[in-house]
Amino acid sequence: MHELAITQSMLDLVLKQAEEAEAEKVEKINLVLGEMTGVVGRCLQFYFDFLSKGTPAEGATLNFKVIPTTARCRNCHKEFELGEFDWTCPHCQGNNMEIIGGKELFVESIEVE
Repeated sequence: MHELAITQSMLDLVLKQAEEAEAEKVEKINLVLGEMTGVVGRCLQFYFDFLSKGTPAEGATLNFKVIPTTARCRNCHKEFELGEFDWTCPHCQGNNMEIIGGKELFVESIEVE
């Protein structure tokens, strides 16, 4: 259900930027979603279609760039993608790591008319 609040915030931001640019219509919204956020793209699309009705963003395309969960091993300093149930370094088999990707959630850009 947190997708509703996220979608509303995203739409507010997009509409504000479109207004500042004196745009009449929002054509496309490019979003970056990290795997670890738990945000579901089709839920964002569902809420966006509902919330954008009657706004300059109605009918805009949502484009999702999904960022995989990545980590850096604190032992060997290698970077790698984390598997869902395998949180060990594939290089040294260590489990002391820092998450460096997959928590992103932002509007990368918008295309307006």
